[in-house]
Amino acid sequence: MTAEKPALALGWRVYGLGVIALALVAFAIRDFDPGQPVPKAFPDRQILAYAAAGFLLVAGAAMEWRRTLVWASGALAAYYTLLVVVVMDGRVILRNADQFMAYSNTAEQLAIAAGAVIVFATYAKIDPVWAGRLTKAGQVAFGISAILFGGAHFAYMGMTAPLVPRWLPPSQLFWGYATGVFHIAAGVAILTGIQARLAAILLTVMFAAFTPLVHVPLFLADPTRHFYWTENATNLVLIGAAWVVADSLARRRRGEVSPAR
Repeated sequence: MTAEKPALALGWRVYGLGVIALALVAFAIRDFDPGQPVPKAFPDRQILAYAAAGFLLVAGAAMEWRRTLVWASGALAAYYTLLVVVVMDGRVILRNADQFMAYSNTAEQLAIAAGAVIVFATYAKIDPVWAGRLTKAGQVAFGISAILFGGAHFAYMGMTAPLVPRWLPPSQLFWGYATGVFHIAAGVAILTGIQARLAAILLTVMFAAFTPLVHVPLFLADPTRHFYWTENATNLVLIGAAWVVADSLARRRRGEVSPAR
């Protein structure tokens, strides 16, 4: 192993900013992040929503400070993996197993969990073998998520294509299909290891492009719609997660497991 600084090392900071944004949106709408489906009739639901938002705010802020990065990433990894993906979204999938939307929505939360797992594996002082396994698990989870994102573009093209700016040539439909293909290709590359880092970098760039091309214009057109607030925050944390995956693939290519920094 080496202590060489990995490329694209700002990924975990962008990830933390995205988590902070999700927390602030949750406080603003006085509810759980829509990606965390808690039944409306759940006891003391609003109190729990504020508690969840508070946790995300503290953990996201702690991600920005090197001294607290390990516990913050570990807490977020546990929260998103166990509570959000397994308990919350798992319940939705069991009740809607025949609807692709249930899987694609869960993919967003799985990708966020993957980013936290990789950051924890990278910086925590744990056995290098376990660090490598956790990193690989995070990469696999993110690759699967990317494929599900792409599948959602094809399954719900009627919802996807209208999001593309009308002025962008050659057509909204073209970019709806193209971005679906890009997601799937990136996911396959990450899972197979064939040009995996390049795929993760390009996926990061594509997510970043979605902000000025899609999410910000939608928000500006109707700032009262809370869904657009959430979409901007979610896209920011996904940019960070994709960047983190690219970071981890850069380390892996140089034979690193957990940098001693």
